[in-house]
Amino acid sequence: MSDDFYIGWEARPGAGPARRLRTLVVLLLVVGLGLAVALATQQHTIGTSVFEWGNLKPFSGRLELQPYPHLLVPRPGATNSQPGFSTYYLVAPFKHGLDREKFGALEGQMVTLQGTLIYRGDQTMVEAVPDSIHAVASPASLPTGAATVRLGRQTLVGEIVDSKCYFGVMNPGQLLPHRACAINCISGGIPPVLLVRPKNGPAIYLLLVSALGKPVNQQVLDFVAEPVEITGEVEWQDGLLILRADPQTYRRVGR
Repeated sequence: MSDDFYIGWEARPGAGPARRLRTLVVLLLVVGLGLAVALATQQHTIGTSVFEWGNLKPFSGRLELQPYPHLLVPRPGATNSQPGFSTYYLVAPFKHGLDREKFGALEGQMVTLQGTLIYRGDQTMVEAVPDSIHAVASPASLPTGAATVRLGRQTLVGEIVDSKCYFGVMNPGQLLPHRACAINCISGGIPPVLLVRPKNGPAIYLLLVSALGKPVNQQVLDFVAEPVEITGEVEWQDGLLILRADPQTYRRVGR
């Protein structure tokens, strides 16, 4: 009998059907692998963010609490054309911002603390151990905040994210899958940030405050993780971009 036929009750198929079956399986594997590679290369990167969990480091710098807690850290080797300090956002462990009232007496002073680095791109944050924050003697060259530079009234479209998760604790830490976590973090005092993605160039991060420069954590919760348009005054302060606008004027995009 010709081996081009397959007989179900035979222990093995004939040479012809077996050869064609092997060829078909190999082709299907090659096509499947090619499709997987093609789909992978078409995906957008979620970006590089880092949380150095478990790696406590010492930090020292000038403590500032407005509009949100941050640390001005002297920058060795800075020139006249560069700021003399780096700016680190400060937050507490878990889903909490740093208690500004607790450390109000230390505002503007040189402090030391223990904390864990969180960073994405040029945005750097320290998850501080609150009990480790102590005042120290000020050096001769105490870093001072730069004068506020007003960049004018602008209309920006982006997404409100909680800075701690987006900068490194979670990845990607944005969009609707992260909404519940972001709401918990922002309501706990984590600084809310407007993430703006220009068509060309890196992402832009703006701290959100009211028109009077006050924190707006509770007022922005309904807008988290959705496209939103905000018109307000943009400022540059201590290396941080700040957007002043009352949340009542925020507008959901597409509505």
